[in-house]
Amino acid sequence: MALFGHEVKSIKTGHISLKGAFVVLKKTQKSLPEVYLINAHVPLYKYAASQVKSYDPDRPRKLLLRKSEIQHLIGKKQEQGLTLVPLKIYTKHSLIKVEFGIGRGRKKVDKRDLIKKRDVERSLRTLTKRR
Repeated sequence: MALFGHEVKSIKTGHISLKGAFVVLKKTQKSLPEVYLINAHVPLYKYAASQVKSYDPDRPRKLLLRKSEIQHLIGKKQEQGLTLVPLKIYTKHSLIKVEFGIGRGRKKVDKRDLIKKRDVERSLRTLTKRR
């Protein structure tokens, strides 16, 4: 990932939220598109607050990938309904790496079925606790 110095320190201390984050391929004038992490919230490092004037914690961050990895993502993204979702962020030596997966979104009918199953399981758990 391409980050500022204070963002690196904030991430290494464990202050990052991937809730609602996703990965996007943005086309450029070059031959391959660039890969960006969108909606990942990295709060300002507490000791850099006096030095950084304007900072957007939800800014898009460029992911640094190899050409073969980008071509693989392009092939997967062309399949209809696939989304790139970040799963976790970890450090390896001095680098910060993002692990993301390729997932298929649920349809409206599937969501309703999932909600019904959760309700049934919840009611069964409450009934078994009472006995």
